[in-house]
Amino acid sequence: MAKKFFEKVLSQARSAKLLSDEHFTVDGTLIEAWASLKSFRPKDEDPKPPAGRNDAVDFKGQKRKNDTHASTTDPQARLYRKGNGQTAKMSYLGNVLMENRHGLVVDTRLEQATGTAECEAALSMLPGVTKEHRRVTVGGDKGYDNDAFVRATRKMKVVPHVAQNISNRESAIDGRTTCHPGYKISLRLRKRVEEIFGWMKTTGGMRKTRYIGQRKVGWQFTLVAAAYNLVRMRNLGLGST
Repeated sequence: MAKKFFEKVLSQARSAKLLSDEHFTVDGTLIEAWASLKSFRPKDEDPKPPAGRNDAVDFKGQKRKNDTHASTTDPQARLYRKGNGQTAKMSYLGNVLMENRHGLVVDTRLEQATGTAECEAALSMLPGVTKEHRRVTVGGDKGYDNDAFVRATRKMKVVPHVAQNISNRESAIDGRTTCHPGYKISLRLRKRVEEIFGWMKTTGGMRKTRYIGQRKVGWQFTLVAAAYNLVRMRNLGLGST
């Protein structure tokens, strides 16, 4: 139902000619799961009754990984941190595909939090906007600058306008792409996606979900994305929404 509602909102935007059909941006953001770090226990551990409502748990010296541990509250959530120096939390990854004309969301994916989830989600959304006889562009941050993602997008006739990651490595984006003026425009416009995530987490309540399981969190994420589009369309002057 959330997906159908999202598509109805998108059809209104399309009818009002608010959507670009050539230039897009992908990005992902962490959605904190409804599960605490205390619930992240070894998978082979015998279940024990809680010692108290807020019983202390000492994890010092323990190596906790997703392949050996799972949350007893939400087993589909994953322990993850988005970058170095950030705190690891039980999380999901919410991903959006944004069109660059007015910054509207045209597709969503809610994935388990892994190091490859953002690229995988992007590649699953892009076929919905590709054109048979015309190339489209997709912007993204440095996390999308890898050989596998760049090759896959080009195979789909999508030009990867992702930021170059040249920190002690060679970028998968070369001069064939960076020489075009559109590349710099895509890098500038891709930052609009942070406005989407900011609204979804503050006004939309997606900073920490109140639902358990990928299916229910994904429902919430798509519904909130539809609400964002409605607000954005109103601000663009589409009063009929």
